[in-house]
Amino acid sequence: MASNKKYWKNEAELNPGDSIVEALKQNEFVEPIPVDDFLGDKETLSSTSTNRRDFLKYVGFSTAAASLAACEGPVIKSIPYVVQPENIVPGVANFYATSIANGFDFASILIKTREGRPIKIENNTMAKVGGGANARVQASVLSLYDSTRLQGPFANGEPVEWTTLSAAVKAKMGSLKGSSKKIALLTQTYASPSTNRLMGDLKAANENVVHVTYDSISEDAALTAFENKYGERAFADYDFEKAGLIVSFDADFLADWQGGGYDVGYSKGRVPKNGKMSRHVHLEANMSLTGANSDKRIALRPSAQKIILAKLYGKLNGTSVGGNTSEYDTVVDQIAMEIRKEGSDAVVVTGLDDLNAQMVVLAINEMLGSRAFDTAAPRYTRQGNVKAVNSLIADMKAGRVGALIMDGVNPMYSLPNTADFKEGLEKVDLTVAFSTNWNETTEAVQYVGASNHYLESWGDLEIKKGHYSLMQPTIKELFDTKQFQNAVLSWMGSDKSYYEYIKETWTANILNGAD
Repeated sequence: MASNKKYWKNEAELNPGDSIVEALKQNEFVEPIPVDDFLGDKETLSSTSTNRRDFLKYVGFSTAAASLAACEGPVIKSIPYVVQPENIVPGVANFYATSIANGFDFASILIKTREGRPIKIENNTMAKVGGGANARVQASVLSLYDSTRLQGPFANGEPVEWTTLSAAVKAKMGSLKGSSKKIALLTQTYASPSTNRLMGDLKAANENVVHVTYDSISEDAALTAFENKYGERAFADYDFEKAGLIVSFDADFLADWQGGGYDVGYSKGRVPKNGKMSRHVHLEANMSLTGANSDKRIALRPSAQKIILAKLYGKLNGTSVGGNTSEYDTVVDQIAMEIRKEGSDAVVVTGLDDLNAQMVVLAINEMLGSRAFDTAAPRYTRQGNVKAVNSLIADMKAGRVGALIMDGVNPMYSLPNTADFKEGLEKVDLTVAFSTNWNETTEAVQYVGASNHYLESWGDLEIKKGHYSLMQPTIKELFDTKQFQNAVLSWMGSDKSYYEYIKETWTANILNGAD
């Protein structure tokens, strides 16, 4: 049977009307013809009769020559060590223990370096607390080499020297001393004993200094509930490995709930031991990673979860809470029965942003005597205070703030009441923001301090009460940057570096009985 199918090898053959293609096809295997006849001349290209081999040789040479010309770059000379450091062997990686505390992620980690350059972040399996690195922490090494990083301080959008920025801050702090106007520091959560001591010393030296901590993703209700009940602004800690039953009200603890890091204990508890593993009941409004891994997931809006939580508390302590019967009584009875069966092996957690709900959960766990519930050694991964932030904004708008110094925060982007903050910012005499990159807040202030990356910084960390870790630089500063704590020490007139300040703090307060 005859076939009418036609096959084409390239886009040019798809258009049979192209006279140049047709002519070249006919002349493809013709032997004699000089190359000079068709070089760079489209008008004479169709009438040439060069052979295929010469044509391809010419094209190949032309392409290679053009590529080589386009790829010329600067000559970089490598100078060998005169005296090679003993701990650096070219091609052999070194590992350094350090910590990350960027206001959102807190972890003890290992940094893999080659020839003095950090290239990879690993879990620190020897750390008792916070030894796991999530995806953001793993990727944070890339931000060290970010080409958009701030490479020095700025004043009104123009590069300046650090002496200029420091002189402006010192002069303002001096003029405000004894004044009714405040010097406000708005910072991220540090969870650092040394930085907490530094803020205390700064307030002692300047009575009108106030320090306000701001978290872009606030967990204010949980912090306030714990503070009201136990007198300390922190999170209750949970060890899900010890739990026989986990009842979660919208707490996505396999993700970033209360700083994350609960997935390790949870996974250990899910491994059958002696024929038993933990059971997980999850109530939530939207599908989450934690809900997807639960044994029983109940989809309920947050308002319904609050009702069930209140009724559950009443059911467990033998009182009537929540009024008359409702459509949720069956769920309450079932959960209460499972909790009574497990007793102290049960634990209840919640991610609801509601003070009453958080207080009820603390009361339930305390009533059960839950083995997975730890209030003696709470977590410090969030310290933000919404009430204090709103009070600061009100003072700014009223003209009661003479200087505002920010570090590690971007309130012009993340605050829900950004318009109020901007209005107040315009009424502050001196505004300074420390940051690693340009953002909405650095655009709005008078002075910008280029911050160190955490891999260029000294620091310490207390993720969980009584458990400490250190932060050490793994590379020299790549740009003209400065750590915020070093800047504060210079403003106080101290000749100490923050490294020396940390040594003092640890010698005086931490080394005895530290873990």
